[in-house]
This record gives sequence, structure tokens and C-alpha cells, in this order.
Amino acid sequence: MKETAPPPKRAAILLPWDKSVARLSAASRSAEARLAEAVGLAASIGLVVVHEHVFVTRSVTPATLFGKGQVEMARAALAEAQVDVAVVDASLTPVQQRNLETAWGVKVIDRTGLILDIFGARARTREGALQVELAHLEYQRSRLVRSWTHLERQRGGFGFLGGPGETQIEADRRLIGDRITRLRLELEDVRRTRGLHRGARKKVPYPVVALVGYTNAGKSTLFNALTGAEVMAEDQLFATLDPTMRGVALPSGRQIILSDTVGFISDLPTELVAAFRATLEEVAEADVLLHVRDVAHPDAAAQAADVRAVLNRMAKDGTLDENWQDRTLEVLNKADLLGGVERVIQGEGIAVSALTGEGLERLRAEIDARLAARMEVLVAEIPVADGAKIAWLYRNGEVLAREDGEEMVKLRVRMTATGKARFERL
Repeated sequence: MKETAPPPKRAAILLPWDKSVARLSAASRSAEARLAEAVGLAASIGLVVVHEHVFVTRSVTPATLFGKGQVEMARAALAEAQVDVAVVDASLTPVQQRNLETAWGVKVIDRTGLILDIFGARARTREGALQVELAHLEYQRSRLVRSWTHLERQRGGFGFLGGPGETQIEADRRLIGDRITRLRLELEDVRRTRGLHRGARKKVPYPVVALVGYTNAGKSTLFNALTGAEVMAEDQLFATLDPTMRGVALPSGRQIILSDTVGFISDLPTELVAAFRATLEEVAEADVLLHVRDVAHPDAAAQAADVRAVLNRMAKDGTLDENWQDRTLEVLNKADLLGGVERVIQGEGIAVSALTGEGLERLRAEIDARLAARMEVLVAEIPVADGAKIAWLYRNGEVLAREDGEEMVKLRVRMTATGKARFERL
């Protein structure tokens, strides 16, 4: 007998919205845009959104976040829509989550829980799975408070000590803590391996160009357009979780490694920023950062501010250098939705359409120019018979001039500081 798939969960999106707080943001988005993003997040993991509502809040109720009347209004709406899961697009405390589940009689998850579920469904590599599990456990550990009655039961004592033994909550916390410790050790191994890979790439040496940007800004589509690869590029949030790398030839003939990374989002859970440090290290090591923006999105400015906020947070904790903006190039993607690159104000970046290919040649040339500006010029005289060294310079640098003599070949080569140092060691 063929197993039938369970019916999709019916979900409601509830957004608490404090107008006064929203106005304080330099690039604030509207409540409608925030609600639409939450609907997209829920839909991306197969939830069917049957109800959505914005609740204007003037003060936070410690027990439920929403006011008493709003809780009752939501209860009636959820019952009428036959909702299975209520997604509150905010950060809930464990007590608030428990109280809302009791009041509404449905499963309640907050924004952090929703994003973690998406990441859990999308991770493909062992590294991605480890990172997601670590983030999940960090989040679950914060939920282990004396709010669930089953966690207050005690286990019996061990050996001859007698006594009441440890409570269920203590046992669960201990087990989660042990698993978190093991995961961190495994991720440290992953980080060391990635460090070795980066070290090997530096010896080649090819410059690394990393794509960063808001989720669904079109990074994977741009990656495919520049590399000819077939990385999954879907019109959905967090389609890419695991970093992918490919070699690309620039107009000068210079080879680079292009890296596609996980997308950012507003109010990115702190658990994920910490857990995905190994992935974000690819951004930290990049010679050029391409900040890919969906220029056609109504909240393009707010999304760009959110990405910069995450990168600044990385710079503050030492993961990223403080001068990351000096090596960042703004890429204004999805210009085709506005009628072409000519219709985009390009003062702050380069307009492209990853879908149609328009503007990509200019982007390649600009990446080339950025890398050239960061390179050094090496002048070397090599015996004519030493063809291996001459070939190495052609392979790993940009030969600007060549003078052939009877016994020596004089080359003027532009290359990275790392490559220059390696050649001098050779």
C-alpha cells in the first residue's frame, strides 16, 4: 500500500507591531512588508497560511506579549480558520510561548523557531546539518524553564546515595549540554578542515570573491550566471544554506574562486549567527565581497541595512575585519523587473540582471579592477631554460610585460601579495 503524505499544516501569521519602535530605525520597513516576509518564510517550509493579522502594540505584556483583548481576538480567529500552527513574528520568551499555546489551543512558534525549522529542512552538507542542530539545541536549552509540568518530575537517586535524585529538567538540560559540547568539537574540526582548504587555495593562489546579501536577493542566480554552475536557485527564502564554490575567469584572464553563501534576514537569530560562524568565515577570508541587493524590492534599503548590521556584528566580534566595507561592491540585482539596467540609479553600485545577463560584463570588469588595485607588481628575470617558473607566473598572475633575451626572460607580473611571496620562496 502506498503511504499518503500528511495534509499540510494550516498556519496563521501574527505580527506584533510597535509603531514607535519601527520609526526609530534608520531604514524601517512597513508592517505590511514585514508580514509578507513572514508569510514567505512560513510558505517556504510547506505551511499553508490561512490567516494573517497585524496587532498594533503600545506596550509589552510580560505573560503573553499581546494584550488580553488581542489574545482573545486571536483565539477566536484561529479557531474559525482551523489553524494548526500560530507563528508569532517576534521573539517569544518560553513563558509567553507556553501561555499563548494554553490560551489558543494550538502549537505556537516564534520567528527564531520558524527560521531554525527552515534551516533544518534545507541543510544538505554535514557541516550545514551540524550548524543547524547546534542552533536548534541552543534555542531549545533556552526553552527549558519550569513552565512545562512534565519537566518537574524527579528521577530516582542513583547507587546508595538515596535522596530525591535529579529533576527531569536537570536531566534534559544536562543531555542537551553534552550534545552541544560534542557538536562544537565536531564543528571545530570542520572549521580546521575549511582552514586547510583556504590555506591550499592561498597557495594556488586564486583570489576569493564572496556573495553576500539578503535572502532571496538572487545570489544563487547570479552565481550560476557568472560560473555556469547549476546551484539550486529558487524564488524562495533561504534556498541556499551550504556554501558553494566555483572557479571563474575574469576578462583579464585572472582566475578567481566565487563563493555563494547563506542569505541574511532581519532579526537574524543570535543562535544562527554563532552556529554559522564556520560558513561566514568564507566571507571573512574573501578578497572582494559582492553585496547582492534586490533593487526591485520595495524594502531594498531596509534589507541592505539588515545585511550591513550582521556584517558589522561580525566585525565587532572579530570574525570580520573592520575595513570590510572597503572591499565591498554593491550589486543591484533584478534590474529586469524595473525595465533594465538603464532604469536603475547606479551611483551606489552596478546594476545587473542575473536572469537575463544584462550588466554582467561590467560587473566582471569591475571585480577585475578591484582585485588589480589590491595586487602588487613583481619584476622577475628568469633563465630561458627554466620554463616551469615562467609557466607558473603566467598561471598565477597577470603578465603585464615581457622582454626575451638570449639567456634571460624579464617579466613584469601583477599578482596577489600571497602569490608574490610564494614565488619569491620558489
